[in-house]
Amino acid sequence: MNEMKIPEHIAIIMDGNGRWAKKLGLNRIFGHKNGIKAVRDTVEICGEIGVKYLTLYAFSMENWYRPPDEIAALMSLLVEAIVKETPELDKNNVQLRAIGNLSSFPENVAVKLNQAIEFTSKNAGLILTLALSYGSRWEITEAVRAITERAVAGEIKPEDINENVIEQYLTTYSMPDPELIIRTSGEQRLSNFLLWQGAYSELYFPTVLWPDFNKKDLIQAVEEYSKRERRFGKTGEQIREEKK
Repeated sequence: MNEMKIPEHIAIIMDGNGRWAKKLGLNRIFGHKNGIKAVRDTVEICGEIGVKYLTLYAFSMENWYRPPDEIAALMSLLVEAIVKETPELDKNNVQLRAIGNLSSFPENVAVKLNQAIEFTSKNAGLILTLALSYGSRWEITEAVRAITERAVAGEIKPEDINENVIEQYLTTYSMPDPELIIRTSGEQRLSNFLLWQGAYSELYFPTVLWPDFNKKDLIQAVEEYSKRERRFGKTGEQIREEKK
């Protein structure tokens, strides 16, 4: 464990809940319910090994196009999970945050989410961020709109707009970019998740479905990350020379 390079920030696309349930002949929502245990285990092991930021893709903007009964069940499950898990998060010094178009959620969901965020706001351990009603294209569009409004108002000159300025308007402005992005279920795409932030992230695609994802799987992901050389456009020789 001590020999592994521990990412400061891990982001996970929690994929495969529906397929997990279908394999067992169950309704898709049972897959989502069983996925909560995987979340609990992942939060726990991230705290144990020293990960500082964990971001989970919990509900995408595209998920709103799912059947109404599934969306209703997901909203109910989200409220139930927030209420049930918040005391445990607080006990383990985990700070809860959320990113995305949160105004699109029903009021009862928004209230419980905000209460949980406020309740854990002073915790100084792992920062757990839920990406809810999130889409990277939406996020970048909103950033461009906000910067444009400032430019029109004369508050910023076009020539002063750079990557640092844009990052200040992203929903993730208060955290570092993820060094490692994991997507379970074997699918190998980012699905509109942290496209800007993940420009230099290491990508890892285990075949395990999310409800079956456990501590061993996360450790394997970190071990794989540890073997990779992150060059950021430089040569391997340059990176090794800088480490001397």
